[in-house]
Amino acid sequence: MRKHGCRKVAILRRTMAELGEADEAELQRLVAAEQQKAQFTAQVHHFMELCWDKCVEKPGNRLDSRTENCLSSCVDRFIDTTLAITSRFAQIVQKGGQ
Repeated sequence: MRKHGCRKVAILRRTMAELGEADEAELQRLVAAEQQKAQFTAQVHHFMELCWDKCVEKPGNRLDSRTENCLSSCVDRFIDTTLAITSRFAQIVQKGGQ
């Protein structure tokens, strides 16, 4: 399996070498975007596990009001934190681009 992965990397490197600068930049941008999506998805799944473990004591057919409130608060904290971090990263990128 390792040989197969190395072969793919070699093919990708050879293909990238054949690309023009604009194509290579676009490919790198697309790869970076996909990596960011994967990272965000992993964070969401991790966060969901944390909220579930924190809030759900005994799973059943329905959530009681305490569990619903806990999950809602947990999700709200996640959204607020994500927005704050995203805003901060945008500020850093903007300062770097000037």
